[in-house]
Amino acid sequence: MARYIILRDGNAGFRSRGTSLESGLSAAVPPRPLIETADLGPAEVREATRDPGIISVARAMPTKLVETATVEAAAGRSGQPTWGVQAVGADLSPFTGAGVRVCVLDTGIDQGHAAFQGVMLTTRDFTGEGVHDGNGHGTHCAGTIFGRDVDGTRIGVARGVTDALIGKVLDNSGGGSSDMLFDALRWASSEGCRVISMSLGFDFPGFAAQLQADGFPPVLATSIALEGYRTNLRMFDALMEMMRAQAAFDGGVVVCAAAGNESARDQDPNFEVSASVPAAAFGVISVGALGQGPAGFVVAPFSNTNPVIGEVSASPSAASRTARPAKISVSAGIAPIRSASLPPRMLPAATEAP
Repeated sequence: MARYIILRDGNAGFRSRGTSLESGLSAAVPPRPLIETADLGPAEVREATRDPGIISVARAMPTKLVETATVEAAAGRSGQPTWGVQAVGADLSPFTGAGVRVCVLDTGIDQGHAAFQGVMLTTRDFTGEGVHDGNGHGTHCAGTIFGRDVDGTRIGVARGVTDALIGKVLDNSGGGSSDMLFDALRWASSEGCRVISMSLGFDFPGFAAQLQADGFPPVLATSIALEGYRTNLRMFDALMEMMRAQAAFDGGVVVCAAAGNESARDQDPNFEVSASVPAAAFGVISVGALGQGPAGFVVAPFSNTNPVIGEVSASPSAASRTARPAKISVSAGIAPIRSASLPPRMLPAATEAP
Protein backbone atom coordinates (compact mmCIF):
# COMPACT_ATOMS: atom_id res chain seq x y z
CA MET A 1 0.00 0.00 0.00
CA ALA A 2 1.14 3.53 -0.76
CA ARG A 3 -0.32 7.02 -0.50
CA TYR A 4 -2.01 8.24 -3.71
CA ILE A 5 -3.58 11.51 -4.81
CA ILE A 6 -6.81 11.40 -6.81
CA LEU A 7 -8.07 14.33 -8.90
CA ARG A 8 -11.74 14.51 -9.87
CA ASP A 9 -13.97 17.15 -11.45
CA GLY A 10 -16.89 17.71 -9.11
CA ASN A 11 -18.97 19.10 -11.97
CA ALA A 12 -18.26 16.34 -14.48
CA GLY A 13 -21.76 14.94 -14.07
CA PHE A 14 -23.25 18.10 -15.55
CA ARG A 15 -21.50 17.54 -18.89
CA SER A 16 -22.31 15.19 -21.74
CA ARG A 17 -20.82 11.71 -21.45
CA GLY A 18 -17.60 11.30 -23.43
CA THR A 19 -16.78 14.99 -23.83
CA SER A 20 -13.42 16.42 -22.80
CA LEU A 21 -13.01 19.03 -20.08
CA GLU A 22 -12.71 21.92 -22.54
CA SER A 23 -15.19 20.77 -25.20
CA GLY A 24 -17.72 19.73 -22.59
CA LEU A 25 -17.82 23.10 -20.85
CA SER A 26 -20.92 25.21 -21.20
CA ALA A 27 -21.48 28.79 -20.15
CA ALA A 28 -22.98 27.56 -16.88
CA VAL A 29 -20.68 24.69 -15.86
CA PRO A 30 -17.16 25.53 -14.67
CA PRO A 31 -14.84 22.70 -13.63
CA ARG A 32 -14.58 22.04 -9.90
CA PRO A 33 -11.35 20.31 -8.85
CA LEU A 34 -11.68 17.78 -6.05
CA ILE A 35 -8.54 16.36 -4.41
CA GLU A 36 -8.61 13.12 -2.43
CA THR A 37 -5.88 11.01 -0.86
CA ALA A 38 -6.03 7.30 -0.16
CA ASP A 39 -3.76 4.37 0.64
CA LEU A 40 -4.02 2.07 -2.38
CA GLY A 41 -2.55 -1.23 -3.47
CA PRO A 42 -1.51 -2.00 -7.08
CA ALA A 43 -4.91 -3.46 -8.04
CA GLU A 44 -6.74 -0.47 -6.60
CA VAL A 45 -4.47 1.93 -8.49
CA ARG A 46 -5.23 0.15 -11.77
CA GLU A 47 -8.93 0.30 -11.01
CA ALA A 48 -8.74 4.02 -10.23
CA THR A 49 -6.92 4.80 -13.48
CA ARG A 50 -9.76 3.11 -15.40
CA ASP A 51 -12.48 5.03 -13.55
CA PRO A 52 -14.02 7.57 -16.00
CA GLY A 53 -14.89 9.82 -13.08
CA ILE A 54 -11.22 10.24 -12.15
CA ILE A 55 -9.07 12.69 -14.10
CA SER A 56 -5.66 11.79 -12.69
CA VAL A 57 -4.00 9.48 -10.15
CA ALA A 58 -0.49 10.04 -8.77
CA ARG A 59 1.58 8.54 -5.99
CA ALA A 60 2.38 11.11 -3.32
CA MET A 61 6.06 12.03 -3.45
CA PRO A 62 8.33 14.33 -1.45
CA THR A 63 8.59 18.03 -2.20
CA LYS A 64 11.26 20.43 -1.02
CA LEU A 65 12.36 24.04 -1.20
CA VAL A 66 14.20 25.00 -4.36
CA GLU A 67 17.88 24.87 -3.44
CA THR A 68 18.97 28.33 -2.34
CA ALA A 69 21.58 29.85 -4.62
CA THR A 70 23.95 32.46 -3.26
CA VAL A 71 24.96 35.59 -5.10
CA GLU A 72 26.86 38.75 -4.37
CA ALA A 73 24.72 41.16 -2.41
CA ALA A 74 23.97 44.48 -4.06
CA ALA A 75 24.97 47.50 -2.07
CA GLY A 76 21.79 49.30 -1.06
CA ARG A 77 21.30 52.90 -0.05
CA SER A 78 19.34 53.85 3.02
CA GLY A 79 15.81 54.90 2.20
CA GLN A 80 15.95 53.48 -1.32
CA PRO A 81 13.87 50.51 -2.54
CA THR A 82 15.68 47.19 -2.58
CA TRP A 83 17.56 46.35 -5.77
CA GLY A 84 14.96 43.89 -7.04
CA VAL A 85 12.12 46.41 -6.67
CA GLN A 86 14.08 48.92 -8.74
CA ALA A 87 15.27 46.36 -11.31
CA VAL A 88 11.72 45.44 -12.33
CA GLY A 89 10.54 49.04 -12.27
CA ALA A 90 8.01 48.50 -9.50
CA ASP A 91 9.14 51.72 -7.82
CA LEU A 92 8.08 53.66 -10.94
CA SER A 93 4.79 51.86 -11.60
CA PRO A 94 1.49 53.63 -10.86
CA PHE A 95 0.03 50.26 -9.89
CA THR A 96 0.57 48.69 -6.47
CA GLY A 97 -1.38 45.42 -6.57
CA ALA A 98 -4.26 46.91 -4.59
CA GLY A 99 -7.39 44.79 -4.86
CA VAL A 100 -5.54 41.64 -5.96
CA ARG A 101 -5.61 38.59 -3.69
CA VAL A 102 -2.35 36.62 -3.67
CA CYS A 103 -1.27 33.29 -2.19
CA VAL A 104 2.16 32.10 -1.09
CA LEU A 105 2.67 28.33 -0.77
CA ASP A 106 5.86 27.88 1.22
CA THR A 107 7.10 27.35 4.79
CA GLY A 108 4.45 29.49 6.49
CA ILE A 109 4.79 33.05 7.75
CA ASP A 110 5.78 35.16 10.74
CA GLN A 111 2.47 36.99 11.09
CA GLY A 112 3.87 39.45 13.60
CA HIS A 113 6.55 40.80 11.25
CA ALA A 114 6.41 44.54 10.62
CA ALA A 115 6.30 43.94 6.86
CA PHE A 116 2.76 42.58 7.12
CA GLN A 117 1.08 45.31 9.13
CA GLY A 118 -2.22 46.18 7.48
CA VAL A 119 -2.37 42.96 5.45
CA MET A 120 -5.26 40.57 6.09
CA LEU A 121 -3.58 37.16 6.24
CA THR A 122 -5.68 34.03 5.80
CA THR A 123 -3.57 31.05 6.77
CA ARG A 124 -3.82 27.30 6.47
CA ASP A 125 -1.37 24.63 7.56
CA PHE A 126 -1.01 21.49 5.43
CA THR A 127 2.01 20.05 7.30
CA GLY A 128 0.69 19.47 10.81
CA GLU A 129 3.26 21.84 12.35
CA GLY A 130 1.13 24.98 12.51
CA VAL A 131 1.39 27.90 10.11
CA HIS A 132 4.21 29.74 11.92
CA ASP A 133 7.37 29.90 9.82
CA GLY A 134 10.20 28.13 11.60
CA ASN A 135 12.34 28.23 8.47
CA GLY A 136 12.18 31.86 7.36
CA HIS A 137 11.86 31.23 3.64
CA GLY A 138 8.10 31.74 3.42
CA THR A 139 8.27 34.96 5.42
CA HIS A 140 11.03 36.28 3.17
CA CYS A 141 9.08 35.44 0.01
CA ALA A 142 5.86 37.00 1.28
CA GLY A 143 7.76 40.14 2.27
CA THR A 144 9.33 40.43 -1.16
CA ILE A 145 5.96 40.03 -2.88
CA PHE A 146 3.75 42.35 -0.81
CA GLY A 147 5.68 43.48 2.28
CA ARG A 148 5.37 47.01 3.65
CA ASP A 149 8.37 49.27 4.03
CA VAL A 150 10.67 48.27 6.89
CA ASP A 151 12.84 50.92 8.56
CA GLY A 152 12.24 53.27 5.64
CA THR A 153 13.26 50.74 2.98
CA ARG A 154 10.82 49.42 0.40
CA ILE A 155 11.04 45.63 0.21
CA GLY A 156 7.69 44.69 -1.37
CA VAL A 157 7.15 44.70 -5.11
CA ALA A 158 3.33 44.86 -4.76
CA ARG A 159 3.01 46.67 -1.45
CA GLY A 160 -0.59 47.66 -2.21
CA VAL A 161 -1.79 44.08 -1.65
CA THR A 162 -3.94 43.96 1.48
CA ASP A 163 -5.40 40.44 1.20
CA ALA A 164 -3.14 37.39 1.14
CA LEU A 165 -3.44 33.65 1.65
CA ILE A 166 -0.56 31.76 3.22
CA GLY A 167 -0.47 28.00 2.77
CA LYS A 168 2.20 26.12 4.71
CA VAL A 169 3.05 23.19 2.41
CA LEU A 170 6.66 22.76 3.55
CA ASP A 171 7.70 22.04 7.12
CA ASN A 172 10.32 23.96 9.05
CA SER A 173 13.08 21.85 7.50
CA GLY A 174 11.84 22.71 3.99
CA GLY A 175 10.27 19.33 3.20
CA GLY A 176 6.74 18.38 2.24
CA SER A 177 4.67 16.08 0.06
CA SER A 178 2.89 16.50 -3.25
CA ASP A 179 -0.50 15.70 -1.72
CA MET A 180 -0.10 18.77 0.51
CA LEU A 181 0.76 20.89 -2.52
CA PHE A 182 -2.17 19.76 -4.66
CA ASP A 183 -4.60 20.27 -1.79
CA ALA A 184 -3.20 23.77 -1.20
CA LEU A 185 -3.48 24.70 -4.88
CA ARG A 186 -7.12 23.64 -4.92
CA TRP A 187 -7.70 25.66 -1.74
CA ALA A 188 -6.04 28.79 -3.15
CA SER A 189 -8.00 28.57 -6.38
CA SER A 190 -11.31 28.05 -4.57
CA GLU A 191 -10.61 31.08 -2.36
CA GLY A 192 -10.38 33.42 -5.35
CA CYS A 193 -6.64 34.06 -5.43
CA ARG A 194 -5.38 35.79 -8.57
CA VAL A 195 -1.68 35.04 -8.05
CA ILE A 196 -0.09 31.90 -6.54
CA SER A 197 3.64 31.74 -5.80
CA MET A 198 5.70 28.58 -5.17
CA SER A 199 9.44 28.20 -4.58
CA LEU A 200 9.54 24.43 -4.40
CA GLY A 201 10.15 21.33 -6.46
CA PHE A 202 9.34 17.62 -6.55
CA ASP A 203 12.16 15.74 -4.84
CA PHE A 204 12.93 12.87 -7.23
CA PRO A 205 16.33 11.95 -5.67
CA GLY A 206 14.81 12.08 -2.20
CA PHE A 207 11.92 9.87 -3.29
CA ALA A 208 14.27 7.26 -4.76
CA ALA A 209 16.40 7.32 -1.60
CA GLN A 210 13.30 6.94 0.57
CA LEU A 211 12.17 3.89 -1.39
CA GLN A 212 15.62 2.30 -1.08
CA ALA A 213 15.52 2.92 2.67
CA ASP A 214 12.19 1.07 2.69
CA GLY A 215 13.89 -1.97 1.16
CA PHE A 216 13.35 -1.53 -2.58
CA PRO A 217 16.33 -2.45 -4.80
CA PRO A 218 18.04 0.64 -6.30
CA VAL A 219 16.88 0.06 -9.89
CA LEU A 220 13.29 -0.59 -8.82
CA ALA A 221 13.32 2.38 -6.44
CA THR A 222 14.53 4.64 -9.24
CA SER A 223 11.85 3.34 -11.62
CA ILE A 224 9.06 3.83 -9.07
CA ALA A 225 10.32 7.33 -8.28
CA LEU A 226 10.42 8.15 -12.00
CA GLU A 227 6.87 6.90 -12.42
CA GLY A 228 5.79 9.03 -9.47
CA TYR A 229 7.52 12.08 -10.91
CA ARG A 230 5.78 11.55 -14.25
CA THR A 231 2.30 11.02 -12.80
CA ASN A 232 2.63 14.02 -10.49
CA LEU A 233 3.58 16.18 -13.47
CA ARG A 234 0.57 14.90 -15.40
CA MET A 235 -1.69 15.62 -12.44
CA PHE A 236 -0.26 19.12 -12.22
CA ASP A 237 -0.96 19.60 -15.95
CA ALA A 238 -4.54 18.38 -15.45
CA LEU A 239 -5.14 20.65 -12.46
CA MET A 240 -3.75 23.64 -14.35
CA GLU A 241 -6.03 22.81 -17.28
CA MET A 242 -9.01 22.88 -14.93
CA MET A 243 -7.88 26.20 -13.46
CA ARG A 244 -7.50 27.66 -16.96
CA ALA A 245 -11.00 26.48 -17.83
CA GLN A 246 -12.30 28.19 -14.69
CA ALA A 247 -10.89 31.52 -15.91
CA ALA A 248 -14.00 32.20 -17.98
CA PHE A 249 -16.02 32.07 -14.76
CA ASP A 250 -13.81 33.56 -12.05
CA GLY A 251 -11.24 35.74 -13.85
CA GLY A 252 -8.35 33.29 -13.77
CA VAL A 253 -5.23 32.81 -11.68
CA VAL A 254 -1.55 33.35 -12.45
CA VAL A 255 0.63 30.56 -11.05
CA CYS A 256 4.37 31.27 -10.66
CA ALA A 257 7.00 28.66 -9.78
CA ALA A 258 10.78 28.74 -9.53
CA ALA A 259 12.53 27.08 -12.47
CA GLY A 260 15.19 25.68 -10.12
CA ASN A 261 18.85 26.27 -9.29
CA GLU A 262 20.43 22.94 -10.24
CA SER A 263 22.46 24.22 -13.20
CA ALA A 264 26.19 24.88 -12.81
CA ARG A 265 27.35 26.71 -15.95
CA ASP A 266 30.10 28.42 -13.97
CA GLN A 267 31.75 24.97 -13.74
CA ASP A 268 30.99 23.81 -17.29
CA PRO A 269 28.73 25.39 -19.97
CA ASN A 270 27.13 21.98 -20.49
CA PHE A 271 26.07 21.69 -16.85
CA GLU A 272 22.53 23.01 -17.24
CA VAL A 273 19.08 21.67 -16.49
CA SER A 274 15.68 22.65 -17.88
CA ALA A 275 12.94 24.01 -15.63
CA SER A 276 11.99 21.52 -12.94
CA VAL A 277 8.53 20.39 -11.82
CA PRO A 278 6.15 22.06 -11.03
CA ALA A 279 7.60 24.99 -12.99
CA ALA A 280 7.67 22.78 -16.12
CA ALA A 281 3.92 22.11 -15.98
CA PHE A 282 1.67 23.59 -18.64
CA GLY A 283 0.01 26.79 -17.47
CA VAL A 284 2.71 27.71 -14.95
CA ILE A 285 4.94 30.77 -15.32
CA SER A 286 8.38 29.28 -14.70
CA VAL A 287 10.81 31.84 -13.33
CA GLY A 288 14.56 31.73 -13.88
CA ALA A 289 17.24 33.93 -12.33
CA LEU A 290 18.92 36.95 -13.87
CA GLY A 291 21.85 38.91 -12.52
CA GLN A 292 23.31 42.33 -13.18
CA GLY A 293 26.17 42.27 -15.68
CA PRO A 294 28.30 45.05 -17.22
CA ALA A 295 25.93 45.42 -20.19
CA GLY A 296 22.63 44.63 -18.47
CA PHE A 297 20.92 41.52 -17.20
CA VAL A 298 22.59 38.13 -17.68
CA VAL A 299 21.35 34.63 -16.91
CA ALA A 300 22.69 33.40 -13.58
CA PRO A 301 24.93 30.32 -14.00
CA PHE A 302 22.92 28.32 -11.46
CA SER A 303 19.53 29.06 -13.04
CA ASN A 304 17.70 26.27 -14.83
CA THR A 305 16.94 26.88 -18.50
CA ASN A 306 13.84 27.51 -20.61
CA PRO A 307 11.87 29.58 -18.10
CA VAL A 308 8.98 31.67 -19.35
CA ILE A 309 10.35 34.78 -17.61
CA GLY A 310 13.49 35.67 -15.70
CA GLU A 311 13.74 36.74 -12.08
CA VAL A 312 16.21 39.42 -11.07
CA SER A 313 18.88 39.03 -8.43
CA ALA A 314 21.73 41.24 -7.39
CA SER A 315 24.49 39.45 -9.28
CA PRO A 316 25.16 36.06 -10.87
CA SER A 317 28.74 36.19 -9.67
CA ALA A 318 30.19 33.48 -7.47
CA ALA A 319 32.49 35.90 -5.66
CA SER A 320 31.69 37.31 -2.22
CA ARG A 321 28.42 35.45 -2.12
CA THR A 322 25.62 35.84 0.38
CA ALA A 323 22.29 34.04 0.48
CA ARG A 324 19.42 35.41 -1.61
CA PRO A 325 16.52 33.02 -0.89
CA ALA A 326 13.60 34.74 -2.71
CA LYS A 327 14.03 33.22 -6.16
CA ILE A 328 10.46 33.58 -7.29
CA SER A 329 9.11 36.43 -5.20
CA VAL A 330 10.09 39.45 -7.29
CA SER A 331 8.34 37.96 -10.30
CA ALA A 332 5.33 36.91 -8.24
CA GLY A 333 5.14 40.49 -7.00
CA ILE A 334 4.93 41.77 -10.57
CA ALA A 335 1.82 39.68 -11.25
CA PRO A 336 -0.56 41.54 -8.90
CA ILE A 337 0.74 44.89 -10.20
CA ARG A 338 0.00 43.79 -13.75
CA SER A 339 -3.33 42.24 -12.75
CA ALA A 340 -4.40 45.46 -11.04
CA SER A 341 -3.93 47.32 -14.32
CA LEU A 342 -6.33 45.02 -16.21
CA PRO A 343 -10.12 44.81 -16.06
CA PRO A 344 -11.28 41.42 -14.71
CA ARG A 345 -12.31 40.10 -18.12
CA MET A 346 -8.77 40.64 -19.44
CA LEU A 347 -6.92 38.83 -16.65
CA PRO A 348 -5.10 35.86 -18.21
CA ALA A 349 -5.39 32.44 -16.63
CA ALA A 350 -1.65 31.72 -16.83
CA THR A 351 1.17 31.65 -19.32
CA GLU A 352 2.17 28.17 -20.44
CA ALA A 353 5.60 26.85 -19.69
CA PRO A 354 7.56 25.54 -22.70
